[in-house]
Amino acid sequence: MIYKILPVLMFFCSTFTTNGSKTETPKKLIAATSKSAFEMKAESIYSSLHSNNLTLPKMESFAKALQGFYNLKEKGIVTKNILTLVDFSLSSNTKRLWIIDMSTNTVLYNSLVAHGRNTGEEFANAFSNAGSSFKSSLGFYATGEVYQGKHGLSLRLDGLERGINDNARSRAVVIHGADYVSESFIKSQGRLGRSQGCPALPVGITKEIINLIKDKSCLFIYHPSMNYQAQTKLLS
Repeated sequence: MIYKILPVLMFFCSTFTTNGSKTETPKKLIAATSKSAFEMKAESIYSSLHSNNLTLPKMESFAKALQGFYNLKEKGIVTKNILTLVDFSLSSNTKRLWIIDMSTNTVLYNSLVAHGRNTGEEFANAFSNAGSSFKSSLGFYATGEVYQGKHGLSLRLDGLERGINDNARSRAVVIHGADYVSESFIKSQGRLGRSQGCPALPVGITKEIINLIKDKSCLFIYHPSMNYQAQTKLLS
């Protein structure tokens, strides 16, 4: 089955005459113009986040991540109350990865994270699901198992969106540590280093992050170039 992330809310309305009496005109289906229940809930959760003196993600990316997180939890595709959000609309020179404990609404980490070498220089702007593209893939993932690879301790990822990131495992798009994900690299090169498509992390925190988010937690990689409300479909 395929599930839409953000269903459009609709409602019926009737028209009235100038004297207030109800007309016999047929009901019309029109798009809701007020905030949805989910939007209000997302804003409430966002305002209650415990930042731990860390920078918070943008509300837009957080709301999209939150909706997908709830959807995946409901379907049993992810089981942990941990949400990892990567915002690729931001400069790679900024900390654009967040890990949030949704049980306590607490931001646990805010970290640098790399994008693919063919995705862009300082900014990410080109994405792909194709093998050997050396580009990052957007969308929702479930974290998988831990293994020892050429980058040391690494975490496999299962892409959950057809045609967008579902080749992640066959492409070996994983979470791993890399020396080029560091403030010192930024100072020397003017931008963060880039991967072959993996969301690579600073070496010093890789082990603790992998052990926290492994085994079916939710990862969402956001960029505004993708209209998640209209296009995103999840694999079951």
